[in-house]
Amino acid sequence: MDSLRIVGGNRLDGEVRISGAKNSALPIIAATLLADGVMHVGNLPHLHDITTMLELLGCMGVQVAINEDMSVETDCGDMNSCVAPYDLVRTMRASILVLGPLLAKHGEAEVSLPGGCAIGSRPVDLHIRGMEAMGAEVEVVDGYIKAKAPGGRLKGAHIFFDMVTVTGTENVLMAAVLADGKTTIENAAREPEVVDLANCLVAMGAKIEGIGTDTLVIEGVESLQGCYFDVLPDRIETGTYLVAAAVTGGRVKCKDTDPLLMEAVLHKLEEAGAKITTGDDWIELDMEGRRPKAVNVKTAPHPAFPTDMQAQFVVLNAIAEGTGTVIETIFENRFMHVNELMRMGADIHVEGNTAIVTGKEGLTSAPVMATDLRASASLVIAALVADGATDVNRIYHIDRGYECIEEKFQQLGANIRRVSGGSR
Repeated sequence: MDSLRIVGGNRLDGEVRISGAKNSALPIIAATLLADGVMHVGNLPHLHDITTMLELLGCMGVQVAINEDMSVETDCGDMNSCVAPYDLVRTMRASILVLGPLLAKHGEAEVSLPGGCAIGSRPVDLHIRGMEAMGAEVEVVDGYIKAKAPGGRLKGAHIFFDMVTVTGTENVLMAAVLADGKTTIENAAREPEVVDLANCLVAMGAKIEGIGTDTLVIEGVESLQGCYFDVLPDRIETGTYLVAAAVTGGRVKCKDTDPLLMEAVLHKLEEAGAKITTGDDWIELDMEGRRPKAVNVKTAPHPAFPTDMQAQFVVLNAIAEGTGTVIETIFENRFMHVNELMRMGADIHVEGNTAIVTGKEGLTSAPVMATDLRASASLVIAALVADGATDVNRIYHIDRGYECIEEKFQQLGANIRRVSGGSR
């Protein structure tokens, strides 16, 4: 199993191209199941989860063509199955996103339950309740969600989510675009990736109002057509490289990104002392050699501070001047990186959902183990400022969400390399 070996001490300096957002690409790939005709989806990141989702479509009989630029063409004309099997779904929770499109287009779906998640509970009952509200008959049998729409079509409905759910919003949205009548989704997620999916559906011919707000109103249409659509840039990858620059006292320019997606994160980085300049599709952070100042962070649904940037800011506070608190309100088990950071000398005290972090001038190298995707990224950032060589193990988590992470950090001057056969 591969690991990353990182020798700390280098100040990052340079430019990096930001990939397309995985969390936008996955629902949009699922949405191609709704199209009559060929869909063209561009700016896809080269990641294992993307490959898995395309394999899932392929096993249903969808024609999938991957181009050299990692754009994809899909054609559902010869689809012969509405089953999402366990062997593919178990490796990626986002596979649940095919439930809504299959029900809406074909009137039936059989989707394996995705199983557990390291960072906490992500119940699928909100997805199921949404489908049932639109008239679907749903039962969970032998680990599979088996759903049917009587008469072959879902019905418009009023749906209120009692908690904000990104994938739940996306699944119900995709189901509603081909339902008979009007569907209203209240307390809908407002994340940029949800907006991107909605914009893609509109490009396919869907009628959606309230995009970007917490109330979506969808007027069902008879059919959707294929279109050309480029996935938005990955705001979490952008934030990860910006935090890495801040932690090392360096300067990094992120290209092919969107500053408008990053307002909460950029505000906290400026509060930490970073000089930030932006253009239409780029962001540059310059610490001018300074050590960051500690900041207080509280995660919450968009447009507040994203949970996927929490671990990175724990590291920033670990080497900052002063003491900062990091409050996690989204996932109940998302401080698993803390124990690993403490092995590197970080001064962190966790009380419930709050991490109190007292900054130190430096960290020390130690073998550490990644526990989830964003925790992995935080360990890489910590290793960049640690004294000596750090091995980050179990990096298959990183490879799920960061395209070519070692090559991109090498471009910025980091001493980082992949080592085959790292310890488990």
